[in-house]
Amino acid sequence: MQVFITDLWTDHTPWPFNQLPRSYNFLVKHGTLWKMTYYVTAPKVIHQSNFAATSTFIAREVAKGLMKYRPDIIISVHPLMQHVPIRILRSKGLLNKIVFTTVVTDLSTCHPTWFHKLVTRCYCPSTEVAKRALKAGLQPSKLKVYGLPVRPSFVKPIRPKIELRKELGMDENLPAVLLMGGGEGMGPIEATAKALSKALYDENHGEPIGQVLVICGHNKKLAGRLRLIDWKVPVQVKGFVTKMEECMGACDCIITKAGPGTIAEAMIRGLPIILNDYIAGQEAGNVPYVVENGCGKFSKSPKEIANIVAKWFGPKADELLIMSQNALRLARPDAVFKIVHDLHELVKQRSFVPQYSG
Repeated sequence: MQVFITDLWTDHTPWPFNQLPRSYNFLVKHGTLWKMTYYVTAPKVIHQSNFAATSTFIAREVAKGLMKYRPDIIISVHPLMQHVPIRILRSKGLLNKIVFTTVVTDLSTCHPTWFHKLVTRCYCPSTEVAKRALKAGLQPSKLKVYGLPVRPSFVKPIRPKIELRKELGMDENLPAVLLMGGGEGMGPIEATAKALSKALYDENHGEPIGQVLVICGHNKKLAGRLRLIDWKVPVQVKGFVTKMEECMGACDCIITKAGPGTIAEAMIRGLPIILNDYIAGQEAGNVPYVVENGCGKFSKSPKEIANIVAKWFGPKADELLIMSQNALRLARPDAVFKIVHDLHELVKQRSFVPQYSG
């Protein structure tokens, strides 16, 4: 079987449509603009008429992009890639010949453009998302609630915490908090690290009660600044890491923004989560999802976050343990395997070879 990964917007649409992914990054960095865009386009009457207008301009290019691969199955992992491709497949009479599936990658709140009644299957990460899909008119038989797919390395048995800490240059015995700001090292990482250094140092006994592992992603300036600081407690600073499962396995809790992938991975590792920010719209529901399920807390204040961690590593260690157990209960480590297995079954059911035209 051959698998092709393509960004149809960037690679197979004319200007200005091919600028959409870049526009998203700009809008997200300017929160108010993104919030306005997200909620204004949510009503069906708005986004469906937008897609209808858009597809007249980009249909030919997107069709060329799709047919180039002559697919037996299409898996969409983007909210803006249901309506236009399905419209094209329907116009070419290929809707019954090509399996079209959607893997929703938002945990709780999600944009309505994720859902189209004519998909073969829609994989939902949670019952909340499945309810939204039903509301959007999808038949229950088209929905599977398997969880959010994460990289398979998270399913492998984890090595002992002491071993992982040693490898990462950490203190082997002190409880550890993982502080991260995504691939770009965004958010108040420096302020939070400084607050943690203060809160995790026991002035009475003159010793640390915890340690910090900071992931700065591609933000080299931030990593450079943090490495120059004379910390009161052990602080390890890393740049972009590829083995996140080992970083999480070495720690006892995590501070992060409310990205669905990181939340799903942290739950698999049983890490209580302190959320310090979220993208308006699709990530807003991730905060109550974590807090109401007893898996963590939310605060934007570095000082308050540091105090929560200090309590977890001291007098409220039992709360940390309960939250860890709650996270493990919600975890869906096998989601990616269930999705792939179901995709295989769907292709097997369409055993005939698609007839392409045009």
